[in-house]
Amino acid sequence: MRSVIVIGGGISGLAAAWQLRGRADVTVLESLAKVGGKLRTGTIAGIAVDEGAESLMALRPEAVELAAAVGLGDALCDPAKAPTTVWTNGALRPLPAGHVMGVPTDPAALAGTGLLSPEGVARVAAEEKLPASPLTEDCSVADYLAARFGREAVARLIEPLLGGVYAGRADRLSLRAAMPRIAALAEAGTPLLPALRRMRAAGAPRSAAVAVQGVVGGTGRFPQAVAEACGARILTGTTARSLQRITGDRWRVQAMTDDGPLTMEADGVLLALPAFAAAELLRSHSPMAEYELSAIPHASTAVITMAFSRARAHFLPEGNGFLVPPVDGHTLKAASFLSNKWSWLDSSAPDTFVLRASVGRIGEEELLGRPDRHLVRSAIAELHHAVGPMGEPLAARVTRWDRGLPQYGVGHRDRVARIREAAAKLPGLALCGAAYEGVGVAACVATGRNAAKQILAAA
Repeated sequence: MRSVIVIGGGISGLAAAWQLRGRADVTVLESLAKVGGKLRTGTIAGIAVDEGAESLMALRPEAVELAAAVGLGDALCDPAKAPTTVWTNGALRPLPAGHVMGVPTDPAALAGTGLLSPEGVARVAAEEKLPASPLTEDCSVADYLAARFGREAVARLIEPLLGGVYAGRADRLSLRAAMPRIAALAEAGTPLLPALRRMRAAGAPRSAAVAVQGVVGGTGRFPQAVAEACGARILTGTTARSLQRITGDRWRVQAMTDDGPLTMEADGVLLALPAFAAAELLRSHSPMAEYELSAIPHASTAVITMAFSRARAHFLPEGNGFLVPPVDGHTLKAASFLSNKWSWLDSSAPDTFVLRASVGRIGEEELLGRPDRHLVRSAIAELHHAVGPMGEPLAARVTRWDRGLPQYGVGHRDRVARIREAAAKLPGLALCGAAYEGVGVAACVATGRNAAKQILAAA
């Protein structure tokens, strides 16, 4: 059996370890005290609550299939049915059904919602009559979609969803990397509205019953279950400091633990790290990979979790939560009403209402530099404006994710291709994680499993 060291114990690295089970002797190095990365479940007011990602994409199968394979199939659950809601123009306003990342398929359904002005609605409806030339080069989401639908639609329909998924901004994010379905239509040189309607009518891409699924007890159970099932040796509190090539195709990893330095050797190394951390380890091996990885910007975010007494709250919101466009000038970028959204949480704590508010987009470092108590007070004040006077929480906690979300800037797919090309020149080494082909849990699982297959193929 070959030996492989997986550096990084988030879901990408653990998915790789799962793929390697029975085929290699695997050791996973994780710098933190627990595996899981941004899939982490904590408690507030004695209630289990996710501090990072709270759901798994169900529209693509990788995450939910792996969860079922490691014994969590019965724990997968659907969220409550509710429309995607945007807090804009002074009210909570549901997006019409059928949108694709905020891009509407039925402009008439926007009329009367207050999401856009009458002029904005008319501008959206006019898209299918505009000439369309095939997109030949990558551009920002804003550059392409503002030309098709108008700037108001981008600001109030598309920006909120990009902020929720990427903590990014439409004028910086790559159309091809962040909105590949729309980019494919743009490259075909067709107006978007009729093409999207044809896709819906044809049932393509094939949709699942729900877009996302949660895990009873929190998504933090998912990486723990994968770690237990993959059969790998898991070393937590262990930070890789350097990589060295030794005789043949073998690698030496030097790490630091609480007990001192640790040196290990293996036939393969799989880097399941943020781009900037992978860049550090590859600096002496591939200047090109180091340069391109270092050039990927990252957004920092914070999650503010609050628990309210149902008996004492002045008002409790309905629905699953809301998104916020930056154009309205609020601190919040999203809120998730967890007790409404997940029935398991409501049944486990029927006397308490739990919600999460999130802040932080790319370029908002000053906001995230504020003390926790300031972020909590800002969140409470804005929630009162958005949904009503809820009163004071029983408990509140801020979880910070420093440089937690890679930004897929214009040309990102070409950058990833250059990184992959450079890494391919290093036998026995593979890369995976959120920096490459998607920031969601399903995409991370896919990159981890593919990287493991790459390692095995090179054996």
